[in-house]
Amino acid sequence: MIATPAYPPEGTVRDWLDARATGGETAIVFPETGESLGWRELRDTAKLMAQGLYGLGLSKGESVAIIHPNGRAAVLALYAALYGGFRATMINLAAGRDAIAYALEHSGARFAFVDDSQADTFAAAAPANLRRLDPSALQGGGTLPDLASDDHALLMYTSGTTGKPKGVVHTHGSLLAGGWTAAIAHVLTPEDRGFCVLPIYHINGLCVTVMGALVSGGSLAMVSRFSSGRFWDQADAAGVTWFSVVPTIISHLLHGEARPSDGLRARLRFGRSASSALAVDTQQAFETRFGVPIVETMGLTETAAQILSNPLPPGTRKVGSPGVAFGNEVRILTGDLDEARRGTEGEIAIRGPNVMREYLNNPQATAETFAGDWLRTGDLGRMDADGYVFVTGRLKELIIKGGENIAPREIDEVLYSHPDVVEAAAFARPCARYGETVEAAVALRRGARLGPDDLIALCKERLGVFKSPDVIHRLDELPKGPSGKIQRMKLSDLIAS
Repeated sequence: MIATPAYPPEGTVRDWLDARATGGETAIVFPETGESLGWRELRDTAKLMAQGLYGLGLSKGESVAIIHPNGRAAVLALYAALYGGFRATMINLAAGRDAIAYALEHSGARFAFVDDSQADTFAAAAPANLRRLDPSALQGGGTLPDLASDDHALLMYTSGTTGKPKGVVHTHGSLLAGGWTAAIAHVLTPEDRGFCVLPIYHINGLCVTVMGALVSGGSLAMVSRFSSGRFWDQADAAGVTWFSVVPTIISHLLHGEARPSDGLRARLRFGRSASSALAVDTQQAFETRFGVPIVETMGLTETAAQILSNPLPPGTRKVGSPGVAFGNEVRILTGDLDEARRGTEGEIAIRGPNVMREYLNNPQATAETFAGDWLRTGDLGRMDADGYVFVTGRLKELIIKGGENIAPREIDEVLYSHPDVVEAAAFARPCARYGETVEAAVALRRGARLGPDDLIALCKERLGVFKSPDVIHRLDELPKGPSGKIQRMKLSDLIAS
């Protein structure tokens, strides 16, 4: 069994799947159905399906849409597209009809793998020329072309909260590098089994867990969706050694009644948090209650997921920081796009083998995203003397009140410090006096009697009056993207409506 390489993986996803198929090891188990896939079966089925796609007349590099929740069929569709040299086009099932219709049209896909549960979505959103594939009919018939590491492999659309979604294109090389950055940061081995509860139509689920297992030679347990009530039992029964989740999942587990068994706690090496900032109080409370170390990380769709990670214990984990660069380089840019001095706030930029090729059919957006060969993330932060990055906010999410910049994360941290708060997000609302003013939305623990005035008083005590929310809205649940990340930019419109 090939171990995780010390340098960025060479070759293509096809090469790596062929290499894994030489053994009889398990690739993925599916606790909800009792199914499993071995590496050899996965390769053989994906190869046959890929040949079948060429038999239908598809061309190398063509987009093939995948409209599936997590599961065996989704994994086979993904690997069939990658093995064949097509552009696997992962459709975000949580995006809504208009965004799905846009992605299907913009991608140029002529064929789509569609789960039965998504038949209505497909019927409502698919352009007239898009045909639904029958996987059982893909039984060879075509010749596979040669592939190279710089060939297109993945097309994944951003959330589009500030405009039309952008289609992020990754090559075989950058896709493999995305799995590799996670594998080297977390020292993944063939003995590890990850827990995939995030959708693989999101970059975290696809690169960190699926590609991470391919590059490291480990295995996965995959479920269709996260369940706070079943999470620990599923992880225990499947024999997982690590998991990758998002802060909202960590918060829901923390406030749930279920707990990991002693056996699972002894086997779990770590949990991984990404996609948005993890509140310091939430991380500390989780580790105290469950005895499972949480490694905070950071990633983007444009970088095949991970760009930063804290080291595993006993390495130094700096709470409040998503860590240091693994497998790529990070720097902080000034407003003039020069490198900022250590400790100075600026825009976080990334350079490395995991960076995307381009935004599909959007050269202007591609050019605006790069400063030379550095990808601009749109996130604000500072780097300390040890190379740890501390994220201070998003350029597009800054609240500008009376000409002063206020980072929403600072307010989030205070709100999460209250034990009754399960979800929280501060956001800007238009204001005639200040231009913008601060408001926030929270979801509370069931049975909590906490009032908005109590939380506003807590913020005033910790932050002062100027930065504190004028209004706090209580919601049953805050709007989230496919990974579970709270969509802060949607809150103002949601509250207004």
